[in-house]
Amino acid sequence: MNERTRSAAIMERSRGIFPGGVNSPVRAFGGVGGVPVVAERGAGCRVIDADGNEYIDFVLSWGPLVLGHAPPAVLDALDEAMRRGTSFGMPTELELRLGELIRARMPHLERMRFVSSGTEATMSAVRVARALTGRDAILKFDGCYHGHADSFLVRAGSGVATLGLPNSPGVPAALAELTLVAPYNDVPAVERLMAAQGPRIAAIIVEPVVGNAGFIAPDPEFLPALRRLADASGALLIFDEVMTGFRIAPGGAPERFGVTPDLTTLGKVIGGGLPVAAYGGRADLMDQVAPTGPVYQAGTLSGNPLAMAAGYATLSMLTRDLHARIEGRTARLVQGLREVAARRGVPFTADHAGSMWGFFFRAEPVRNFADARGADADLFRRFFHEALARGVYLAPSPFEAAFMSAAHGDDDVALAIERLDAALGAARG
Repeated sequence: MNERTRSAAIMERSRGIFPGGVNSPVRAFGGVGGVPVVAERGAGCRVIDADGNEYIDFVLSWGPLVLGHAPPAVLDALDEAMRRGTSFGMPTELELRLGELIRARMPHLERMRFVSSGTEATMSAVRVARALTGRDAILKFDGCYHGHADSFLVRAGSGVATLGLPNSPGVPAALAELTLVAPYNDVPAVERLMAAQGPRIAAIIVEPVVGNAGFIAPDPEFLPALRRLADASGALLIFDEVMTGFRIAPGGAPERFGVTPDLTTLGKVIGGGLPVAAYGGRADLMDQVAPTGPVYQAGTLSGNPLAMAAGYATLSMLTRDLHARIEGRTARLVQGLREVAARRGVPFTADHAGSMWGFFFRAEPVRNFADARGADADLFRRFFHEALARGVYLAPSPFEAAFMSAAHGDDDVALAIERLDAALGAARG
C-alpha cells in the first residue's frame, strides 16, 4: 500500500473549510483514529483513494451502491437523463416510473412522496403521524438513528454513537421531552412505556433491522409486538427503511418479517448513489400531505430527474434472482469471518439480512445498543486499520452496518476473508 500522504494533505486543507474536514461526521475517522481515506474513484466492488490505493469496499457509500461503484446501467441512465436537463421543478415521467416500480415491490406504499434525504423523509413521516393523531410524542429505540432532525437526536446511533454524544446540543429541551426511548428488542419495556404514555404517542418509529448501532436483527416477537401496541394505542407504526429498504429483502421489512407498518421511509438504494429518499404508506394517511391535505412539506429538488433515473436503473437491475445471489455471497462472507474468529480464539458474533451485514467483537449475540457498547471497541479499531492496510475498507466505526453489492464476486469474497483473517491475526497481537 502507498503511504496516504496525498489523502493527509487533502484532509489538512479540508479542515480549514469544513468542520473536522468532512461533510458528514463519521467520515472523519473519529471512532478509529488516523487519516481518513479520501476517495478518488470507484469501480465495481473496489474504491481507489487519492494515493492510488485500492480497497475491497464494504461501505458502498453507506448502503446505496447495491450494484457496486459506477455500474454501466446507472451511468447510461444518468447520461440520457442529464442530456435532457438536470432539474425542472416540474413533474416528470421519471418520478412516476420510479414510484410505480417501488410500489410494485412494496404494495403497502399506496402513496409516496420523494424527498432528497433520509432525514427529510423521517421528519416528514413523523409530521404526518402527529397531524393524523393529534398527538405530539414519538417513541424511538436506543441506538436507532433516524437522521439529524431535532426529534431524533435523543440517544441516537450512527455518528452520534461513534462520537460518544448522548444527545446533541441545540435541541430544545421541550422538544427532546417529546421523544420517548425504549431498548430495542425489549417487548416488556415497550409494553410498560405504552401503558403509561400511549395516549401521548403519535408514532412508534424503528429501524426494522438496526444498522446505525452496528448490525442488530430483531427478535421474532419484536416487530409484531410493535404493530400490536401501536394498534392498541392509536399510534402509527413507522418503519425507517432508509438503510434496509431493498437490502434485507426485495420487498423490504414487510416481506422479510411479515409485519406491515402504516408509514415507511426509504432512501439510499432507491437513488442508486444519488441523493434521494421517500416516505409513504396508506393512501388515507398520505392524502393528508399538501396539496391534497393540510400537512405541508415541499422541496425544490424533490424528484430530481437524475436521481430518479439512477434509482429506476438500479431497481430495474436488482431482480429477485440478483438479490438472492448477493445474499448468498453475504452469507458466505459472514460465515467465513465466524470461522476465522473461532480459529483464532477471538470473541466474535456476526449476522446478516439480505445484503446487509455486521459483526461485533463479543462472544454473546448483540440484541440492543447496550450490548453493542459492551463489544471490544479497542480491538475493532486495531482490526479496522489492519484491514485497511491490507486493502479492505470497512466502516470506520464499530456502530455501523456493512454491505455487499452485486459487484462482489466469489473471488472477491474469498480474497476479503483471507485479508481479514490476516488483519485479525495482526490486531489480536
